[in-house]
Amino acid sequence: MNKRELIDFVCANLETTKTGAEETVNTVLRGIQHGISEDGVVSVAGFGTWSTRERAARQGRNPQTGAPIQISASRTVGFKPAKAWKDDMN
Repeated sequence: MNKRELIDFVCANLETTKTGAEETVNTVLRGIQHGISEDGVVSVAGFGTWSTRERAARQGRNPQTGAPIQISASRTVGFKPAKAWKDDMN
C-alpha cells in the first residue's frame, strides 16, 4: 500500500472527501515525525513504536568498483510492531 492507497482507504472508511482524507493522513504523519524529533519515540498502543536508532560507522564497498569506503555514523528511525499485532500476523 502506498500513500495514495492509504488516503483512498481513509476516505472510504471515514466517508469524507479525498482532500479531507489526505489532510488527515498528512497530519498523522507529521505528528509522528514531530514526536520522534522532540521525544525520540512515538508509541501507539496496540499498533507499535517508532524510535530513533543509532548506526555505527562501518566500512562498506562501492558496488561499481568494489573499492572499500567508509560509511559514517548516522541516526535513523525504526519501527517495532506491538506484540498483539505480531501475534495476529503469525
